[in-house]
Amino acid sequence: MIMKTTQTPYGLALLRGSLGLMWISHALLKILVFGLAGTQAFFAANNLPSALVYPVVAAEILGGAAILIGYKARLASLLLLPILAGAVKVHAPNGWVFSSPGGGWEYPLFLAMASLVLILCGSGAFAVDGE
Repeated sequence: MIMKTTQTPYGLALLRGSLGLMWISHALLKILVFGLAGTQAFFAANNLPSALVYPVVAAEILGGAAILIGYKARLASLLLLPILAGAVKVHAPNGWVFSSPGGGWEYPLFLAMASLVLILCGSGAFAVDGE
C-alpha cells in the first residue's frame, strides 16, 4: 500500500516524537542509571574526554526536547548527528547488533538515518514552529 501524501506529515510527526523521546531517554539513562561519573568513565575508556559528558547530556536533553515538540527540529537533528557519529565509532568494534556485549553500531546508525530523514523532510504535523 502506498502512503498518500496527506498522511506524510503524520508519519513525520511520529518519527519526530520517537526520535525526540529517544534523545531524552538516552540522556536520562546517562544521568539516572549509569550516573554522570559512570558515563565519564565510559567516555574515558573510549578515548573521549570525560568532561564531554556534560555538553553531550545537555545537547541530548535540549535537542531531544526541541525535536519532540517540533521547534527547529531539523537544526536540532543536524546538530545532534556528531553524537550519533561518535556512538557509531565507539560501538563499531563490537559488531553490528546493538545487543552484542558493549553494544553494536546498528542502533546509532539507524538513529542517524532517522535524523537525516527528519532533516530532509521536515517536522511533519503538530510541530510548534510549523517547519
